[in-house]
Amino acid sequence: MVAVGFTWDPDTGLARVITSASSRKARHVQAGSPRAVVAQVDGRRWLALEGVPTVSTDPERVAEAVRRYASRYRQPGDNPSRVVIEVAVDRVLGHG
Repeated sequence: MVAVGFTWDPDTGLARVITSASSRKARHVQAGSPRAVVAQVDGRRWLALEGVPTVSTDPERVAEAVRRYASRYRQPGDNPSRVVIEVAVDRVLGHG
């Protein structure tokens, strides 16, 4: 488990995490991790999005993930080895 910034796209059902291709997160997914969960906690309120993860190097998919990340958090620095982990969410848990 590691803290990450993620975005949620309800239209496609995807949670996205940008990272380096060499990161442990990306390598874990590429090695065949069958499930992934991203979560957020705010006091007593919490949300968990769970589903099947994939890693994409497709420039359009990575650019969309960067755009969404910048909109939610801040513009990330340049990273020529950036990939996006897309979690096809099939389970949503939460409280609050």
